Amino acid sequence: AEVLFASRSDHSGTHFLEMKLWKAIQVDKKGAWYMETGQGMGATLMIASERQAYTLTDRGTYLAFKEKVQLEPMVQGDQALLNYYHVMEVNPERFSRVNHAGARAFADFLGAEGTKAIIRTFGKDRFGAPLFFVDEDRE
Repeated sequence: AEVLFASRSDHSGTHFLEMKLWKAIQVDKKGAWYMETGQGMGATLMIASERQAYTLTDRGTYLAFKEKVQLEPMVQGDQALLNYYHVMEVNPERFSRVNHAGARAFADFLGAEGTKAIIRTFGKDRFGAPLFFVDEDRE
């Protein structure tokens, strides 16, 4: 419909997901309706609110900015919108200068049940909903 859309356009994970979605539905983003903010997610939410534009955001930033913007989620929970955070250890045989022990400890920490319990409830007391989800909890 060429309704105003605010894009981060900053090569972030959210921006890459947006590009994937536009490609999947074969929409050419050229035109006055497509606004590239070049800003972070919080600033893009503020711009989208001020300009009454649509935008694609992550749950955590939206919940943190919910009281500052006049935006309501239109779609959430759809499989196509999932945008994962990952932790990967670098191969120490290929990159000998990395702190492999530290990387392993960090990966183990993130995978620990206690850490996953914190992730499941993080933000819930302040925003009424968790900011993140643990991947294994998805149906």
